[in-house]
Amino acid sequence: MDGLNLTFDSGEESLEKSTAAAAPRPEVENVIIIGSGPAGWAAAIYTARADLQPLLITGNELGGQVATTNQVENYPGFPEGILGPELAQKMQAQAEKFGTTVEIDYVTELDVNGPPFTVKTASGKSYRAKAIIAATGASPRKLGVPGEERLIGRGVSYCATCDGFFFRGKELVVVGGGDSALEEALFLTKFASKIRIVHRRDQLRAGATLKRRAEANPKIEFIWNSVVTSVNGANKVESVTLQNVQTGAVSELRTDGVFVYVGHLPNNQLFVGKLALDEQGYVITDRLMRTSVPGIFAAGEIQDRRFRQVATSAGQGVAAALEAEKYLAELEARA
Repeated sequence: MDGLNLTFDSGEESLEKSTAAAAPRPEVENVIIIGSGPAGWAAAIYTARADLQPLLITGNELGGQVATTNQVENYPGFPEGILGPELAQKMQAQAEKFGTTVEIDYVTELDVNGPPFTVKTASGKSYRAKAIIAATGASPRKLGVPGEERLIGRGVSYCATCDGFFFRGKELVVVGGGDSALEEALFLTKFASKIRIVHRRDQLRAGATLKRRAEANPKIEFIWNSVVTSVNGANKVESVTLQNVQTGAVSELRTDGVFVYVGHLPNNQLFVGKLALDEQGYVITDRLMRTSVPGIFAAGEIQDRRFRQVATSAGQGVAAALEAEKYLAELEARA
Protein backbone atom coordinates (compact mmCIF):
# COMPACT_ATOMS: atom_id res chain seq x y z
CA MET A 1 0.00 0.00 0.00
CA ASP A 2 1.21 3.50 -0.78
CA GLY A 3 2.09 5.93 1.98
CA LEU A 4 2.79 3.40 4.72
CA ASN A 5 4.83 4.84 7.57
CA LEU A 6 5.00 2.04 10.03
CA THR A 7 8.21 2.32 12.01
CA PHE A 8 8.18 3.48 15.61
CA ASP A 9 10.31 6.49 16.44
CA SER A 10 12.75 4.97 18.89
CA GLY A 11 16.46 4.80 19.60
CA GLU A 12 16.60 1.21 18.43
CA GLU A 13 17.30 0.11 14.89
CA SER A 14 14.34 0.54 12.62
CA LEU A 15 12.30 -2.35 11.35
CA GLU A 16 13.58 -1.62 7.87
CA LYS A 17 17.16 -2.24 8.98
CA SER A 18 16.33 -5.43 10.84
CA THR A 19 14.33 -6.72 7.90
CA ALA A 20 17.03 -5.84 5.40
CA ALA A 21 19.60 -7.73 7.46
CA ALA A 22 17.44 -10.84 7.74
CA ALA A 23 18.71 -14.10 6.29
CA PRO A 24 17.04 -15.54 3.19
CA ARG A 25 13.71 -17.13 3.97
CA PRO A 26 13.01 -20.84 3.48
CA GLU A 27 11.01 -21.98 0.48
CA VAL A 28 8.12 -22.88 2.80
CA GLU A 29 7.69 -21.05 6.09
CA ASN A 30 6.71 -22.96 9.21
CA VAL A 31 4.29 -20.26 10.27
CA ILE A 32 3.28 -16.83 9.02
CA ILE A 33 1.64 -14.43 11.45
CA ILE A 34 -0.56 -11.79 9.85
CA GLY A 35 -0.87 -8.69 12.03
CA SER A 36 1.26 -6.85 14.57
CA GLY A 37 -1.04 -6.15 17.50
CA PRO A 38 -0.64 -7.84 20.90
CA ALA A 39 -2.04 -11.15 19.59
CA GLY A 40 0.42 -11.18 16.71
CA TRP A 41 3.45 -10.32 18.82
CA ALA A 42 2.52 -12.85 21.51
CA ALA A 43 2.13 -15.55 18.85
CA ALA A 44 5.50 -14.52 17.39
CA ILE A 45 7.25 -14.73 20.75
CA TYR A 46 5.96 -18.24 21.44
CA THR A 47 6.52 -19.65 17.96
CA ALA A 48 10.00 -18.12 17.87
CA ARG A 49 10.88 -19.67 21.22
CA ALA A 50 9.70 -22.99 19.80
CA ASP A 51 12.37 -22.53 17.09
CA LEU A 52 9.76 -22.25 14.33
CA GLN A 53 11.42 -19.12 12.89
CA PRO A 54 8.12 -17.31 12.33
CA LEU A 55 7.57 -14.62 9.75
CA LEU A 56 5.35 -11.77 10.93
CA ILE A 57 3.83 -9.46 8.34
CA THR A 58 2.88 -6.25 10.09
CA GLY A 59 -0.13 -4.96 8.17
CA ASN A 60 -0.74 -1.25 7.86
CA GLU A 61 -1.27 -0.54 11.57
CA LEU A 62 1.97 -1.47 13.29
CA GLY A 63 1.23 -2.32 16.90
CA GLY A 64 -2.53 -2.47 16.43
CA GLN A 65 -4.93 -0.38 18.47
CA VAL A 66 -2.66 -0.40 21.54
CA ALA A 67 -0.14 1.70 19.61
CA THR A 68 -2.73 4.49 19.43
CA THR A 69 -3.43 4.40 23.16
CA ASN A 70 -1.70 7.12 25.13
CA GLN A 71 -1.33 5.20 28.40
CA VAL A 72 -1.91 1.53 29.23
CA GLU A 73 -2.40 0.95 32.93
CA ASN A 74 -4.24 -2.38 32.99
CA TYR A 75 -1.64 -4.64 31.36
CA PRO A 76 -0.03 -6.93 33.97
CA GLY A 77 3.54 -6.16 34.92
CA PHE A 78 3.44 -2.39 34.54
CA PRO A 79 2.16 -0.95 37.84
CA GLU A 80 3.09 2.58 36.80
CA GLY A 81 1.49 2.16 33.39
CA ILE A 82 3.17 2.27 30.01
CA LEU A 83 2.64 4.23 26.84
CA GLY A 84 0.79 2.20 24.22
CA PRO A 85 3.49 2.66 21.53
CA GLU A 86 6.18 1.73 24.04
CA LEU A 87 4.37 -1.48 24.98
CA ALA A 88 4.08 -2.40 21.31
CA GLN A 89 7.81 -1.66 20.86
CA LYS A 90 8.71 -3.95 23.74
CA MET A 91 6.56 -6.75 22.36
CA GLN A 92 8.22 -6.37 18.98
CA ALA A 93 11.73 -6.32 20.47
CA GLN A 94 10.99 -9.47 22.45
CA ALA A 95 9.66 -11.26 19.37
CA GLU A 96 12.70 -10.27 17.31
CA LYS A 97 15.07 -11.27 20.11
CA PHE A 98 13.87 -14.86 19.86
CA GLY A 99 14.13 -15.02 16.08
CA THR A 100 10.99 -13.57 14.54
CA THR A 101 11.49 -12.03 11.11
CA VAL A 102 9.38 -8.92 10.66
CA GLU A 103 8.23 -7.75 7.26
CA ILE A 104 6.72 -4.28 6.99
CA ASP A 105 4.12 -5.15 4.42
CA TYR A 106 0.41 -5.66 3.97
CA VAL A 107 -1.17 -8.98 3.05
CA THR A 108 -3.47 -8.62 0.07
CA GLU A 109 -4.36 -12.23 -0.64
CA LEU A 110 -4.53 -15.51 1.27
CA ASP A 111 -4.99 -18.87 -0.46
CA VAL A 112 -6.41 -21.27 2.12
CA ASN A 113 -5.98 -24.36 -0.05
CA GLY A 114 -3.14 -26.02 1.79
CA PRO A 115 -0.91 -26.66 3.46
CA PRO A 116 1.16 -25.04 2.27
CA PHE A 117 -0.92 -21.87 2.23
CA THR A 118 0.02 -18.97 -0.04
CA VAL A 119 0.25 -15.39 1.18
CA LYS A 120 0.68 -12.47 -1.22
CA THR A 121 1.53 -8.93 -0.16
CA ALA A 122 1.16 -5.39 -1.39
CA SER A 123 4.86 -5.21 -2.21
CA GLY A 124 4.46 -8.06 -4.70
CA LYS A 125 6.03 -10.76 -2.53
CA SER A 126 4.60 -14.27 -2.27
CA TYR A 127 5.16 -16.70 0.58
CA ARG A 128 4.08 -20.23 1.37
CA ALA A 129 3.53 -21.50 4.89
CA LYS A 130 2.59 -24.71 6.65
CA ALA A 131 0.52 -22.77 9.19
CA ILE A 132 -1.06 -19.33 9.44
CA ILE A 133 -1.96 -17.31 12.52
CA ALA A 134 -4.43 -14.56 11.66
CA ALA A 135 -4.15 -11.61 14.04
CA THR A 136 -5.53 -8.80 11.89
CA GLY A 137 -7.67 -7.35 14.69
CA ALA A 138 -10.68 -5.10 14.47
CA SER A 139 -11.08 -1.38 14.03
CA PRO A 140 -13.49 0.82 15.96
CA ARG A 141 -16.22 2.14 13.76
CA LYS A 142 -15.62 5.87 13.63
CA LEU A 143 -18.06 8.71 13.32
CA GLY A 144 -16.33 10.13 10.27
CA VAL A 145 -16.86 13.73 11.34
CA PRO A 146 -14.45 16.69 11.25
CA GLY A 147 -12.00 16.79 14.16
CA GLU A 148 -12.38 13.15 15.13
CA GLU A 149 -9.19 11.76 13.59
CA ARG A 150 -7.11 14.80 14.53
CA LEU A 151 -8.05 14.58 18.21
CA ILE A 152 -7.63 10.84 18.73
CA GLY A 153 -5.55 10.51 21.88
CA ARG A 154 -6.33 14.13 22.76
CA GLY A 155 -9.79 13.55 24.10
CA VAL A 156 -11.25 11.25 21.46
CA SER A 157 -11.16 7.61 22.53
CA TYR A 158 -12.73 4.29 21.66
CA CYS A 159 -11.78 2.47 24.88
CA ALA A 160 -13.01 3.53 28.31
CA THR A 161 -11.04 0.88 30.16
CA CYS A 162 -7.89 2.16 28.44
CA ASP A 163 -8.39 5.88 28.88
CA GLY A 164 -11.12 6.52 31.42
CA PHE A 165 -8.69 7.07 34.29
CA PHE A 166 -7.33 10.20 32.61
CA PHE A 167 -10.69 11.95 32.80
CA ARG A 168 -11.11 12.12 36.55
CA GLY A 169 -13.47 14.92 37.47
CA LYS A 170 -14.15 15.74 33.81
CA GLU A 171 -17.34 15.95 31.76
CA LEU A 172 -17.60 13.47 28.91
CA VAL A 173 -19.71 12.62 25.91
CA VAL A 174 -20.41 8.98 25.02
CA VAL A 175 -21.75 8.36 21.52
CA GLY A 176 -23.93 5.30 20.99
CA GLY A 177 -26.94 3.51 22.39
CA GLY A 178 -26.05 -0.18 22.46
CA ASP A 179 -24.65 -2.43 25.15
CA SER A 180 -21.05 -1.29 24.60
CA ALA A 181 -21.95 2.38 24.91
CA LEU A 182 -23.81 1.84 28.18
CA GLU A 183 -21.23 -0.53 29.64
CA GLU A 184 -18.45 1.93 28.91
CA ALA A 185 -20.48 4.90 30.15
CA LEU A 186 -21.13 3.12 33.42
CA PHE A 187 -17.44 2.33 33.71
CA LEU A 188 -16.58 5.98 33.08
CA THR A 189 -18.76 7.09 35.99
CA LYS A 190 -15.95 5.87 38.23
CA PHE A 191 -13.90 8.81 37.02
CA ALA A 192 -15.98 11.47 35.28
CA SER A 193 -18.16 14.02 37.01
CA LYS A 194 -20.80 14.00 34.26
CA ILE A 195 -21.51 11.83 31.24
CA ARG A 196 -23.89 12.71 28.44
CA ILE A 197 -24.89 9.85 26.17
CA VAL A 198 -25.68 11.06 22.67
CA HIS A 199 -27.95 8.71 20.73
CA ARG A 200 -29.51 9.15 17.31
CA ARG A 201 -32.76 7.50 18.40
CA ASP A 202 -35.27 8.19 21.16
CA GLN A 203 -34.66 4.90 22.92
CA LEU A 204 -31.67 2.72 23.67
CA ARG A 205 -30.78 -0.47 21.85
CA ALA A 206 -29.04 -1.89 24.92
CA GLY A 207 -30.41 -4.67 27.10
CA ALA A 208 -32.95 -3.96 29.82
CA THR A 209 -30.56 -4.41 32.75
CA LEU A 210 -28.01 -2.00 31.33
CA LYS A 211 -30.75 0.50 30.55
CA ARG A 212 -31.99 0.45 34.11
CA ARG A 213 -28.51 0.87 35.52
CA ALA A 214 -27.67 3.76 33.21
CA GLU A 215 -30.97 5.53 33.73
CA ALA A 216 -30.60 5.22 37.50
CA ASN A 217 -27.07 6.59 37.59
CA PRO A 218 -27.09 10.26 38.68
CA LYS A 219 -23.94 11.02 36.66
CA ILE A 220 -25.54 10.01 33.36
CA GLU A 221 -27.96 11.97 31.24
CA PHE A 222 -29.21 11.35 27.71
CA ILE A 223 -29.37 13.52 24.62
CA TRP A 224 -31.88 11.86 22.31
CA ASN A 225 -32.43 12.00 18.55
CA SER A 226 -29.04 13.62 18.06
CA VAL A 227 -25.76 12.98 16.27
CA VAL A 228 -22.29 14.45 16.63
CA THR A 229 -21.41 16.36 13.47
CA SER A 230 -17.97 17.60 14.54
CA VAL A 231 -15.46 17.34 17.35
CA ASN A 232 -13.95 20.71 18.21
CA GLY A 233 -10.75 21.90 19.83
CA ALA A 234 -7.29 23.15 18.95
CA ASN A 235 -4.98 20.71 20.75
CA LYS A 236 -7.57 18.78 22.76
CA VAL A 237 -11.30 18.18 22.75
CA GLU A 238 -13.20 21.24 23.90
CA SER A 239 -16.69 20.67 22.55
CA VAL A 240 -18.85 18.74 20.09
CA THR A 241 -21.38 20.04 17.61
CA LEU A 242 -24.73 18.25 17.79
CA GLN A 243 -27.58 18.09 15.33
CA ASN A 244 -31.08 16.95 16.18
CA VAL A 245 -32.09 14.40 13.53
CA GLN A 246 -35.77 15.32 13.83
CA THR A 247 -35.69 19.12 13.91
CA GLY A 248 -32.33 19.77 12.29
CA ALA A 249 -31.43 22.11 15.17
CA VAL A 250 -27.67 22.55 15.71
CA SER A 251 -26.05 23.16 19.10
CA GLU A 252 -22.63 23.10 20.69
CA LEU A 253 -21.92 21.09 23.83
CA ARG A 254 -18.83 21.71 25.93
CA THR A 255 -17.00 18.53 26.90
CA ASP A 256 -13.56 17.30 27.93
CA GLY A 257 -13.67 14.06 25.99
CA VAL A 258 -15.61 11.99 23.48
CA PHE A 259 -15.90 8.21 23.73
CA VAL A 260 -17.27 6.61 20.59
CA TYR A 261 -19.16 3.29 20.67
CA VAL A 262 -20.93 2.83 17.39
CA GLY A 263 -19.53 -0.63 16.76
CA HIS A 264 -16.35 -2.42 15.69
CA LEU A 265 -15.42 -3.68 12.27
CA PRO A 266 -13.33 -6.86 12.12
CA ASN A 267 -10.45 -6.58 9.69
CA ASN A 268 -11.66 -9.65 7.82
CA GLN A 269 -11.13 -8.73 4.17
CA LEU A 270 -8.63 -11.57 3.69
CA PHE A 271 -10.98 -14.19 5.06
CA VAL A 272 -14.38 -13.52 3.52
CA GLY A 273 -15.48 -16.61 1.61
CA LYS A 274 -12.45 -18.54 2.87
CA LEU A 275 -12.89 -18.97 6.62
CA ALA A 276 -16.12 -19.38 8.56
CA LEU A 277 -17.29 -16.01 9.89
CA ASP A 278 -20.06 -15.21 12.32
CA GLU A 279 -22.98 -12.90 11.56
CA GLN A 280 -20.89 -9.84 12.45
CA GLY A 281 -17.95 -10.87 10.32
CA TYR A 282 -15.62 -12.16 13.04
CA VAL A 283 -13.59 -15.29 12.31
CA ILE A 284 -15.08 -18.28 14.11
CA THR A 285 -12.63 -20.25 16.24
CA ASP A 286 -12.93 -23.01 18.79
CA ARG A 287 -11.38 -22.84 22.26
CA LEU A 288 -8.02 -23.80 20.74
CA MET A 289 -8.02 -20.86 18.33
CA ARG A 290 -8.57 -23.18 15.36
CA THR A 291 -10.53 -21.81 12.42
CA SER A 292 -12.66 -23.74 9.95
CA VAL A 293 -9.51 -24.53 7.91
CA PRO A 294 -7.00 -26.90 9.57
CA GLY A 295 -3.63 -25.21 9.89
CA ILE A 296 -5.08 -21.70 10.08
CA PHE A 297 -5.50 -20.21 13.54
CA ALA A 298 -6.91 -16.85 14.62
CA ALA A 299 -6.26 -14.77 17.72
CA GLY A 300 -7.16 -11.39 19.12
CA GLU A 301 -9.90 -9.10 17.96
CA ILE A 302 -10.36 -10.69 14.56
CA GLN A 303 -12.14 -13.48 16.47
CA ASP A 304 -12.93 -11.78 19.80
CA ARG A 305 -15.87 -9.40 19.70
CA ARG A 306 -16.44 -9.43 23.46
CA PHE A 307 -13.33 -8.61 25.50
CA ARG A 308 -11.11 -6.54 23.18
CA GLN A 309 -8.32 -6.07 25.72
CA VAL A 310 -4.54 -6.13 25.29
CA ALA A 311 -4.17 -8.90 27.87
CA THR A 312 -6.85 -11.16 26.40
CA SER A 313 -5.54 -10.66 22.87
CA ALA A 314 -2.01 -11.56 23.99
CA GLY A 315 -3.33 -14.67 25.73
CA GLN A 316 -5.19 -15.73 22.62
CA GLY A 317 -2.03 -15.21 20.59
CA VAL A 318 -0.17 -17.51 22.96
CA ALA A 319 -2.87 -20.16 22.63
CA ALA A 320 -2.79 -19.93 18.83
CA ALA A 321 1.00 -20.29 18.84
CA LEU A 322 0.93 -23.37 21.06
CA GLU A 323 -1.72 -24.99 18.89
CA ALA A 324 0.17 -24.09 15.72
CA GLU A 325 3.29 -25.72 17.16
CA LYS A 326 1.29 -28.87 17.93
CA TYR A 327 -0.25 -28.86 14.45
CA LEU A 328 3.17 -28.57 12.79
CA ALA A 329 4.54 -31.44 14.87
CA GLU A 330 1.63 -33.62 13.81
CA LEU A 331 2.09 -32.54 10.20
CA GLU A 332 5.74 -33.53 10.30
CA ALA A 333 4.93 -36.86 11.90
CA ARG A 334 2.54 -37.66 9.03
CA ALA A 335 5.10 -36.74 6.36
